[in-house]
Amino acid sequence: MMKKSTFGAVLAFLFAAAGALTAAAIYLYRREKELDEYERLLFNDEYEDEADDDFDEEPVYEKIQDEPVDADMDDAAEANEDQF
Repeated sequence: MMKKSTFGAVLAFLFAAAGALTAAAIYLYRREKELDEYERLLFNDEYEDEADDDFDEEPVYEKIQDEPVDADMDDAAEANEDQF
């Protein structure tokens, strides 16, 4: 027959294992519920992003100046190079 202390240790181990499994099951249940909510929000058809309406789908091109760069700007760049 088993000693009372050994029986108590085995019983405590079984309760600890059952508690750990219960805690893991509760955690996984809550996590799955949270992920389902995120998925529902992510793929919800009722929600439309209004910020996208502000932008056109076509790219916007800016006109580049047809005039050549002034020679004065080249002189200023050379003066800056001489300082260093």
